[in-house]
Amino acid sequence: MKTQGGLGRRAGALITAVAAVGAVVALPGPAAALQGRSVPSSGQAGHPGPAAALSGRAAGLQAGTAVLPARAAGLQAGTAALTARAAALPGRTAAAGGAIPPYAFDGSAQRVQGAASSSDAVQLRTGQTYRDTLKKDGKVYYRVDLDRQNAYVSVVAVPRAGGEVEYGDGFKVSIQDGSGFECGYQQVNFSSSEFARPLAAYARRIIEADSSTCQGAGAYYVLVERESKASTEDWELEIRYASEPLLKKAGPTELPEVWASGTPGPPPGDPRQRQGGSGIHDAISLTQGEWRSDIRPGQTLFYRVPVDWGQQLFTTAELGSSASGDEYIGHALVLSLENPALGHVDEGTVSYSGKPATLALDALRPVAHENRSSSDEATNGMRFAGWYYLSATLNPAMAEEYGDRTVPLTLRVSLRGAAKPGPGYDGDPGRFSVTADDRAAADQGVSGAQAVEADGSLRVVAVAGIGSGTVLLLGLGGWTLLARRRAAA
Repeated sequence: MKTQGGLGRRAGALITAVAAVGAVVALPGPAAALQGRSVPSSGQAGHPGPAAALSGRAAGLQAGTAVLPARAAGLQAGTAALTARAAALPGRTAAAGGAIPPYAFDGSAQRVQGAASSSDAVQLRTGQTYRDTLKKDGKVYYRVDLDRQNAYVSVVAVPRAGGEVEYGDGFKVSIQDGSGFECGYQQVNFSSSEFARPLAAYARRIIEADSSTCQGAGAYYVLVERESKASTEDWELEIRYASEPLLKKAGPTELPEVWASGTPGPPPGDPRQRQGGSGIHDAISLTQGEWRSDIRPGQTLFYRVPVDWGQQLFTTAELGSSASGDEYIGHALVLSLENPALGHVDEGTVSYSGKPATLALDALRPVAHENRSSSDEATNGMRFAGWYYLSATLNPAMAEEYGDRTVPLTLRVSLRGAAKPGPGYDGDPGRFSVTADDRAAADQGVSGAQAVEADGSLRVVAVAGIGSGTVLLLGLGGWTLLARRRAAA
């Protein structure tokens, strides 16, 4: 997922390159040299000689290349429009009394149907998002063909907004080998916050030198199981499969005994408005700072924060005061954290009684490859760099006591520690890294969906701009070579 900040810089560089190519191609020197070059005349009557033909071709070339600056200007205008579009805030504020924006699924997701038997499981591929429906007490299989890389399959379960759920309602996702051995799993539920909201979890297959199970290449099976007590409704699923390269050489596996667990002070700077997205796909990018949103009862807002190797993420969420009452609402706000592979890391909740209410996620260890050796789920989840996802859900019961209107929500995000080099992957880390474009996206509030759109537009600009200039330069070079050969003849 790439960024608006990258869009501005990279598009500017592309336009400069296109303009430079246009300037080189449109230079009159080569054409004039062709026109002025002495070429022996050996043409018959009624047929122009090589010099005349070259003169005409050069003139045509100059006329054709005159279009290139206009194309470059058009590309520049288009890029400016993309930049402005990316700068527009994509988060949607739910108006009082109106419908709450539904979960924003990835528009490119492929609809599949999980199988009742592993033998009939549809194959999942990296880089593709999938959608399916999981019924009450449902149990479905998918297939992944794995090689010698770590594998993660994540599931975001989306109940109907306002649907009935209880403490034990949830789901489990696991990866199994061909003998049914469970390589890794994660299980999530609504716990004490008994109201419908998206839940995320992942299963993993990890290559380990001292393990003899789940290490071979071949077919593995992803099992998603519904664990429902009260809910009788279907849940929509958003499924992703990601792979992680192995290390070039083994790194440390033991965690430091001493680490900075104290919560830092509030981030510097004034609060800034940044409305959250409605799903993982359009989560709004944040960096260190204080961020203001508006949230409706029953609504879930999504954000993402780039956290690099060696950095610690600290997050608090505050509900603003209300003049509409002072009734107590338990579990008024739930704040959840997922890692770059969308594995669940941590969750916090806070009650509300009309006064400001703040929750803080637990202090987490700095991002490190060796965190995966921990049995603590939160520590284990801080296993790689990349985009970490935050989701905030306001209890629907707030509408009964305080009215169905927005409540001020403030997120405070702090990043402690300088970014460190990665662990030395034997391959492209992909999503498990933080790039300059990612940091620019966080600064400017680009959503994940906008970043994908902008990156695709840049590829079009590159092909249209640089490709046109290259063709023209090759054409000019070919004609020059032809003229020289005829002159020599």
